[in-house]
Amino acid sequence: MALPVAFFALFFAYPVAAIVGRGLRTDGVWQFGRIGTVLSRPDILDVLWFTTWQALASTVLTLVIALPGAYVFARFDFPGKQVLRAVVTVPFVLPTVVVGTAFLALLGRGGFLDELWGVRLDTTVWAILLAHVFFNYAVVVRTVGGLWAQLDPRQEEAARVLGAGRLAAWRRVTLPALGPAVAAAALMVFLFTFTSFGVVQILGGPAYSTLEVEIYRQTAQLLDLPTAAVLTLVQFTAVGGILAVHAWTVRRRETALKLVDPAQTSRPPRGAGQRALLGGVLLTVLLLILLPLGVLVERSFDTSGGYGLGFYRALQSADANGSTFLVPPLDAIGNSLRYAAVATLIALLIGGLAAAALTLPHAGRLVRGFDALLMLPLGVSAVTVGFGFLITLDEPPLDLRTSWILVPLAQALVGVPFVVRTMLPVLRAVDDRLREAAAVLGASPLRAWREVDLPLVRRAVLVAAGFAFAVSLGEFGATVFIARPDNPTLPVAVARLLGRSGELNYGQAMALSTILMLVCAVSLLLLERIRTDRSGEF
Repeated sequence: MALPVAFFALFFAYPVAAIVGRGLRTDGVWQFGRIGTVLSRPDILDVLWFTTWQALASTVLTLVIALPGAYVFARFDFPGKQVLRAVVTVPFVLPTVVVGTAFLALLGRGGFLDELWGVRLDTTVWAILLAHVFFNYAVVVRTVGGLWAQLDPRQEEAARVLGAGRLAAWRRVTLPALGPAVAAAALMVFLFTFTSFGVVQILGGPAYSTLEVEIYRQTAQLLDLPTAAVLTLVQFTAVGGILAVHAWTVRRRETALKLVDPAQTSRPPRGAGQRALLGGVLLTVLLLILLPLGVLVERSFDTSGGYGLGFYRALQSADANGSTFLVPPLDAIGNSLRYAAVATLIALLIGGLAAAALTLPHAGRLVRGFDALLMLPLGVSAVTVGFGFLITLDEPPLDLRTSWILVPLAQALVGVPFVVRTMLPVLRAVDDRLREAAAVLGASPLRAWREVDLPLVRRAVLVAAGFAFAVSLGEFGATVFIARPDNPTLPVAVARLLGRSGELNYGQAMALSTILMLVCAVSLLLLERIRTDRSGEF
């Protein structure tokens, strides 16, 4: 447990604390009065209000649109179901920069809807909300649908036999059982939308700013560390509360239900109503998920001279359109793959050790509490972490500002929670008697782990590695600060291209986003082939 604690303290807690300390201290004296001063500013109050209400609206809209999909994936058996599950999960592992780019191609100036009907939704809140639903649709489908598939339908049927109508039986039997899963999914969607960065930055324009976007603006553009520090504290407090409630809902779900094999609960749709529901969900997936991704791909080939590979060829030049790239944008592909591979190895090491420690039979409350702390990097400002790296890891023995390892370390912080959440249920399911039998037969602890635990968790390790690789590949908030100009990652390169005017820069951004989307999609399809977890955890 010592190594995960040291990693978390050195590369997360220390940089965040340093940023907050620099913003709230003057000549060694804490200036807590700055908190009230910042939070009383009208512009900051507007940011807090927008951050909160758009997260609530995004959460409600996601639940309304995704719950029918959760039911269909849980109860219906139809051709292509596993492939479709992978398809709806692709947006979740996509970088937010790519999500914003896809909706920009669909809803922005010169976009698909603009060309067809003259409709533009970029720089409006509707574009942000739709992009958030696109990004979080799979959270509801996986979390709620995974549990729904394990609920015994005979309980609801028994209620109907006793005289309850279909709706009443669902409301009194199924809904209470699904309550913890729905609450957990809603909290996770709220968390991801509350801390939204790339989507709001690309689609919202200067009119809309979440806490994360405002922290970036105050830190990178205005160099106002006191304001950034206060906003970081506000976001940290909110995220901590959300994660605490989420942990409580997960514990309720784990202990309060008797579940069955999902294979016993799914069947082909029957009747016109169920077939219409399946058709509606398929149409939703087509319009909400496949259409933005398809438009993104189409725009990457749509050059001024007709459809072709012009934008992809331009990625091979460092200065194809007068840009200031020090290297060809295409080099970002190799950089991202190398960084993500190293970040995955780090995340597997740290997350695997943490998961193993959390399953020890005599783990105390302090160790179990560390489980919740490991989730904080998913919600605490990645911008703060990235900038904190620059001002804390700048002197021996950890002068890493010019080192390539800085990027994988930041990416691994995001990958570790996925590794822990994937491996923990499997490790907890390993029967201690197997380890005890191996010890009785003379096996050392290392050999017992190799002979007993490893064969049982091998697939979970592969799934964890896939998720860690995908999220590391798309990390943007911290990487935008610490990636060197001559070694940009794919998300950073896309953001740079979108920040410049001109058709060629826009087209290259679409091409790079398409490449990044394909890499993430392939990773996810591989995960679907080896995934064995049916617990309902995302």
